[in-house]
Amino acid sequence: MPTNNRTTLLNLIATHSFKLGDFTLASGQKSDYYIDCRITTLHAEGGRLSGLVLYDLIREQIPNPEKIEAVGGLTMGADPLVSNTASASAWALADYNEIAELSDVLELDPDQRSDEGPAPTLLHGFLVRKAEKAHGTGRRIEGFLKPGAHVVIVDDVCTTGGSTITAIEATREAGMHVAGVLCLVDREQGGRANIEAAIPGVPFLSVFTASDVRAAHIALERKK
Repeated sequence: MPTNNRTTLLNLIATHSFKLGDFTLASGQKSDYYIDCRITTLHAEGGRLSGLVLYDLIREQIPNPEKIEAVGGLTMGADPLVSNTASASAWALADYNEIAELSDVLELDPDQRSDEGPAPTLLHGFLVRKAEKAHGTGRRIEGFLKPGAHVVIVDDVCTTGGSTITAIEATREAGMHVAGVLCLVDREQGGRANIEAAIPGVPFLSVFTASDVRAAHIALERKK
């Protein structure tokens, strides 16, 4: 994962999404800070970087990434992450094909071609509703839906893991295989343990912890 992408994303979250104060979380817990990642993931550059970082994490740390067909999560925190990660996969494949075509045009010998490895796999997106629609098809999952497909669940902030587990359960009920779970920020308040207990043997990876974001926020404030 390019360090500059990760560092820039961390600083954007620390600048736009982190606040110190007295807050009551959705879980009912009290906290002296609040993280609203949607401010960053819906930011033009923050969204782009979120997709790139999560896509790299899937390719580098999820077992058998070539089998992954889609990325999804519970609306609405996961919405921009799903869209931007799917787009990142499409750009990666487009870049790969462009380099391959350029090598063909230049008629490079195999030894002269850059080693790009296997072609990137397209990751489609799906969103999990909190409840089934009461009209139309009544679907709970919107977008990609293919029984048996290997997919990755994403979320923006993980506190107790409740929303992530809801997405996992709905995805599995739809017949898809959850091969990994990614979180942009782990608040380190029990979510990891709850998620790992809900889906044993499946990797749970967080890009940042709340401690990472707090430290970056304080460092940026000192520079002002």
